[in-house]
Amino acid sequence: MKRIAFYTLGCKVNQADTASMETLFRSHGYTIVDFNSEADIYVINTCVVTNTGQRKSRQMINRAVRRNPTALVVVTGCYPQTAAEEVKAIAGVDLIIGNQDRAEIVGLVEAAAETQRVDTIDSVRKLSANTEFEELSVGEASDKTRAFLKIQEGCNQFCTYCIIPFARGPLRSRSLTSIKEETAKLVAAGYKEIVLIGIHLGCYGKEHEGRLTLFDAVEAALSVEGLQRLRLGSLESVEVEPRLLELMEQDKRLCRQLHLPLQAGCDTTLARMHRPYDTRRFAELLGDIRKRIPDIAITTDIIAGFPGETEDEFMSTLAFAENCGFSKMHIFPYSKRKGTPAEKMPNQIPETVKQKRCAQLAELDHKQQQSFLEQCVGSEAEVLFEQTAADGYIEGLTSNYLRVYVQGGAELCGTLRKVRLLKAETGFLVGELL
Repeated sequence: MKRIAFYTLGCKVNQADTASMETLFRSHGYTIVDFNSEADIYVINTCVVTNTGQRKSRQMINRAVRRNPTALVVVTGCYPQTAAEEVKAIAGVDLIIGNQDRAEIVGLVEAAAETQRVDTIDSVRKLSANTEFEELSVGEASDKTRAFLKIQEGCNQFCTYCIIPFARGPLRSRSLTSIKEETAKLVAAGYKEIVLIGIHLGCYGKEHEGRLTLFDAVEAALSVEGLQRLRLGSLESVEVEPRLLELMEQDKRLCRQLHLPLQAGCDTTLARMHRPYDTRRFAELLGDIRKRIPDIAITTDIIAGFPGETEDEFMSTLAFAENCGFSKMHIFPYSKRKGTPAEKMPNQIPETVKQKRCAQLAELDHKQQQSFLEQCVGSEAEVLFEQTAADGYIEGLTSNYLRVYVQGGAELCGTLRKVRLLKAETGFLVGELL
């Protein structure tokens, strides 16, 4: 029985893709081993969203080649999709596959293993408007608490800093029938929470001339009997439909948390980024969401040091982010990506300035996180417990994505229990079971 090891870099979509590939190999009799073990086949699922992701992808490819020089080394994901020749030039890479044809990966790997390899086998396919969504069955994790169901692929937004539209191709969506089927499989397997994810999740169904939207996908998943929690991955604020918020109000299974990337809180910066909103519209949308769902947690992404960002523009972003009152901010220094318009923009910001701005945003993030946690003290919440912690405690997450610790043992893992929230610590809450 052949041993195969996987390493995944980047986003939740990549993690879901890897889980699906692992399931395919298991069904063909392969044994999945740890990436740090010796294997017959290594699969590296890569990321290029930042320079750090691309550099780490190269490091992991080289690590696999060194660990077992006779192993078959397969590179898949965004790196070969955007830079096939660069990946093929890495010594020891045997097969490259892009962001399509992962359903055929077992056959591609076995065909590559049968040939005497001199050159890298290139199985990267160009992603065109006719490319269809690959309806891979979701993979399984061992903890049975949370599963990620990929329902959308591709992006047509073309923000000036982002390489993802080139790496992931045009919009395409999983069918409603497949969403129901995969949700039912996950519920039957024991998962308590399912997270719907995509590259541009809010554009679900848009390629079908608006006949379907994310609301339809959410309804399809919620129609499955036994589903206890449904969470949404990242989506644009302008894509949050009023009827989706109404559904969130009515159905408590739909988690009270939205991740809405802001990226910048300054209109001139947003225009250079080619984002689909301005600060006024973003603030109005947040106000409408909070009016409907007062206990919602809104998390976000912010890029510091975008080309041309003056000190005044950054201070506008800092002030706007503070007014938004996010429960969590993911902060990134701008990373130049080859082939994007921002790469050639004038007034690139020095790394030292980017890091300083990231630190200022991080200070605000800490303050806002603590404020949100403290607002929750004294209330009751349903917590999905995930794993045991130190000193007789167990940890889990609320519907609005707050980490909670209570006294308890492993028997609580994978259960949803009512908790009274007693006090806020740094980054988490402490509660008691009801």
